Formats: sequence, structure tokens, C-alpha cells
Amino acid sequence: MIEPPTSGLDDTVHQRHRLGILTIAAEAERVEFGYLKTLLSLTAGNLSRHVTVLEEAGLVEVEKGYDGRRPKTWVSVTAAGREALAAEMAALRALLDRHDQA
Repeated sequence: MIEPPTSGLDDTVHQRHRLGILTIAAEAERVEFGYLKTLLSLTAGNLSRHVTVLEEAGLVEVEKGYDGRRPKTWVSVTAAGREALAAEMAALRALLDRHDQA
């Protein structure tokens, strides 16, 4: 049986906002929720839902705390999240290579 060209893509990671969250979080030690919200142009509710999906999959960790007296939420990528992001990028590269060879 021949696998479809997109079989390597992970639905949890591939969704564009979740891919954005993982990419940004992988570039930093941790990223503040408000920064992600602004950068990805999401509402707090939408971002919260995407972060929850990634957290439930073990791809990110969420840390709540304070910056002075202001409550803050930070998101950091886990080792599994880095692996999933690398696998997604490899699948996208393979898809591009396949397209370029056609």
C-alpha cells in the first residue's frame, strides 16, 4: 500500500497556530502567554485552547506565576515537543522535496 505524501504530518503539531506556538517556544527558554497571543494574533481563549492541546500531548509545559504583582503564564517546549517539531519539519521537507522532483 502506498502512503499518501502527507502521512508524516502530525495533526496535533501541524495545525498552524500550534506549529507557531511550538516554533516560538523552541526558540526561547520559555515564552510569555501575552507575547504568544500578540505574535500569533489570537484571542486569549483561542491561544489557551491550543496550548492546552499541546500540553495534554506532552509537547509543552505551562508555568503560572507572578512578575511583580502581575499574574503571568509562561509556555516552554518539552523534549517531546522538540522531537515532534523536528519530525514535523522533516515531513514538510520531504513533502517539498517530493513536489520539487515532480
